[in-house]
Amino acid sequence: MPPARTRTAPRSAARAPFTSASALPSLRQLSYLVAVAERLNFTQAAQDCFVTQSTLSSGLKELERTLGAALVERDRQHVLLTPLGRKVVERSRELLGSARDLVAIVRAAAAPMTGMLRLGAIPTIAPFMLPQLVREARVRHPDLKLALREDRTATLLERLRAAELDFALIALPYDTTGLLVRELFVEELWLITRMPERPHTPRRLKISGLDTDRLLLLEEGHCLREHTLEACGLAERANPSGIEATSLVTLVQMVESGLGDALLPQMAIGSAFLERASVLPQRFAPPAPTRTIALVARQTTTRLAEFEFLAELSS
Repeated sequence: MPPARTRTAPRSAARAPFTSASALPSLRQLSYLVAVAERLNFTQAAQDCFVTQSTLSSGLKELERTLGAALVERDRQHVLLTPLGRKVVERSRELLGSARDLVAIVRAAAAPMTGMLRLGAIPTIAPFMLPQLVREARVRHPDLKLALREDRTATLLERLRAAELDFALIALPYDTTGLLVRELFVEELWLITRMPERPHTPRRLKISGLDTDRLLLLEEGHCLREHTLEACGLAERANPSGIEATSLVTLVQMVESGLGDALLPQMAIGSAFLERASVLPQRFAPPAPTRTIALVARQTTTRLAEFEFLAELSS
């Protein structure tokens, strides 16, 4: 009888033991992993990193060999992160952010108030504050270039912590744990309703008297949604109509169509945003619902001069 064959575990470079303290992952490899985590697509991740797909794939395999662990599960149709891979991605973002801060320290020391400054703002702030802020910044510091990004609060803060943004303009209350926060000003939220056939002088309403069944909301992820629900003492819910707006423009159009009423920030009421809209803005009697506009940055930011400058312009 032939001797029984013994099964040996397949050799896998990804699970090789970590034997040398000098075998550390490179920032480039970590950036490949983060790109794959964001896209879950090797082709798109490679394009984001400006490398070929084979280069990115080789870099990830080398990273797994260096760490001695599988970080990504992949086949021809799907890309998934392993549980450990998700933890490594989180730490990788922090390391990449620290590396970017290191570069910024040198540049800021050499020439403050110059170069590119990456500023994010939420959609209910960006169109009302950024145009004037950019104009004034250009006049006072022409060598300071602002790169702007409009996105939801969660995404902005994620990019801020990863040093993909320098600062962000957001609305409080919101969880800003671990960040440098400068409160700029408090503004009221106003009610807009469909314009009545017979115009009349709007009266100041009480928030407690609002018909919440007619209340329209932005879709989940917009902080104005949470601020509206909090102001009205409501729990998280969908609109009774089953329709939710993707933007302020859509929200106003829904009110114009008679689908319901909505709360808008005061900066939208006082701008040209509602000039051609057939809606009636109404201010609440005290205590009116409010939100606080804030400028946020990383605690480790090297651009404190720029932070103070933008806070002054925005206040």
